[in-house]
Amino acid sequence: MRIPGVRALGIDLGSKRIGVAVSDLSGSVASPLTTVHRSSSRRHDHRAIAELVREEEAEVVVVGLPLSLDGTTGTAATAATTEAGQLASVVGVPVEMYDERFTTVTAERGMLEAGLDARARRKVVDKVAAAVMLQAWLDHRRLTWNDGGDR
Repeated sequence: MRIPGVRALGIDLGSKRIGVAVSDLSGSVASPLTTVHRSSSRRHDHRAIAELVREEEAEVVVVGLPLSLDGTTGTAATAATTEAGQLASVVGVPVEMYDERFTTVTAERGMLEAGLDARARRKVVDKVAAAVMLQAWLDHRRLTWNDGGDR
């Protein structure tokens, strides 16, 4: 049995920028979408994400969970969980959390290998990190489904 496709939006919450990625319609491949620059209002930022959910017809939002290197929940993970809860009340679709450890490092490495300079990397790192995290979530979902879980 094949896993049903899902259109997902991946969110990498940052203090200055929010990276956003989207999956293809089959729920197989994640791609960087955009960066939302933080305003002085979290409510405004969440409305901008809710608009992206509508525009992209996303069925789920996956928010990166910045666990500590040892897997424990620190201050950043607690803040992300709180914000994900606030976001869930606005976007109109389920919101899930997924481990985002090493996503920015992976994104930076890939952009370095592609030859992007520091200025170019800064412009896209947040949405690329969101895509790395979302791709990991999509892959995990597919593996879990194929192993008989989540049916």
